[in-house]
Amino acid sequence: MTGLLVTDGYKFSMAEAGWPLRDETFYASHRKGGLQVLPFDVEKEVRAILPVPKPGDWEFLAQHDYEMSAGFKAAIALASLVKVTALPRFSIFHDREPIFSITGPSAVVSWLEPLVLMWSYRIQVATVALLRPDELAASVGTVTCEAQKRVVLETLDAVGVKAPPITVDAEGYVARVTARVKELAEVTGSPSRLFEVGLRAASCVEQHLLALEGCKAAGLTRTSHVHGARSLGMIPVGTMGHEHVQRFGSDEAAFRAMVERRSNRSSFLLDTFDTIKSGIPTAYAIIKERQGKHDSIRYDSGDKEAQYRFAISLANELGIRPVQILEDGFDTVQTKRFEELRKEVGWKPEEQVYGYGGFIVAQTSGSPLTRDRVAAVYKLTQTGKRPCMKFGNEAGSGKQSVPGKPVLWRRRAGASGPFGVVAQEGEAVAEGYELLTGSQAKQAPALDDARSVSAHDLRLVHSPATEAMIDRLKKEAFA
Repeated sequence: MTGLLVTDGYKFSMAEAGWPLRDETFYASHRKGGLQVLPFDVEKEVRAILPVPKPGDWEFLAQHDYEMSAGFKAAIALASLVKVTALPRFSIFHDREPIFSITGPSAVVSWLEPLVLMWSYRIQVATVALLRPDELAASVGTVTCEAQKRVVLETLDAVGVKAPPITVDAEGYVARVTARVKELAEVTGSPSRLFEVGLRAASCVEQHLLALEGCKAAGLTRTSHVHGARSLGMIPVGTMGHEHVQRFGSDEAAFRAMVERRSNRSSFLLDTFDTIKSGIPTAYAIIKERQGKHDSIRYDSGDKEAQYRFAISLANELGIRPVQILEDGFDTVQTKRFEELRKEVGWKPEEQVYGYGGFIVAQTSGSPLTRDRVAAVYKLTQTGKRPCMKFGNEAGSGKQSVPGKPVLWRRRAGASGPFGVVAQEGEAVAEGYELLTGSQAKQAPALDDARSVSAHDLRLVHSPATEAMIDRLKKEAFA
């Protein structure tokens, strides 16, 4: 079991602004990376990381604007009741196919996100070992900590591959993180304008704590990792993610729930539906009503420069000064560009801040096996009885998620059609396919069989029920 604070801060704010005891489903997928191997029993791993409060956890949350309700506490007490629906161990999966889903009390299945996203590292280690063995030594030969080394050794043992020599370079890793944060602070003028959001980009919790040591040494004081903040005397931060907006079905309902159920300032996430047409105008209408609360807006997908220029122009027109938060893959080059834009439009330094995840935590690790490499995601697919999805703001952004309770059908040997079909739980399996997800699943195809599948056969295909669900949700969202 895992301490309650080993997650991101916005999990607590979203639970308070949502329905912590409502049954919800989240699913995990890799948006890219090609054929990959699942080297562990998902249900066993989920049961091992369920949250259990430790002494002082509730008090620490309350001290940092996350005082939790009776509903949240009741949900955490029910953590063991979650239902896991997953591909069998050693299954082969492809881009965007559902690897597993977890259903249970909203507060619990949401809380799990950063920890289950760490599993993308284990999957990549197994995949390299089995599919690209000549790359194995370069991929895992140097690690950041003893815990990451254990992850590598356990994964290679699971797939029957001998481990290459492995060097632990904790001191070098901390130094590289410190140097990177100092570089960013030099661009922005102060580490006070930076915060860290890379828990889910790490291979393990221990690696992330080392990264935070490096951040703190460079003067950065704020992190999304609540346990990390408590351990290192930092400040936990975070307000809103896509799941919160999906949960409510509209930007306005979601934004108002956050400000009407929590007394603290809020950060409005803009791109769940459409940043310019809905996200920014809706956020600004609420910010104008709450002037003096120091609310902010947070950009994610799409053309951020165009969005930024629109946001600044509209803010000037409305006479408001919301803080601009820039994240989602930001690096030094992008930071320099948006600092130039800030000066161009006359926005104050303290009114524009930057969050960094993989750029600080993963890209300094020395391993190519990062979360960004496979674009690992864990998304809300159903809240109560209502399916929901992320649309990704712009056509072609690659961030559209699957709704409902997704499962995977795999083509039988000798049959024709796509290699896999993303279907819905309970949907009749199409002829020529068999269910690959859940306790009734058949065994996965052999690795050699999967390798032989053509690129055309690997295209993402939805079942009739999934396709109808997506069409309906699009019509409802963009009517």
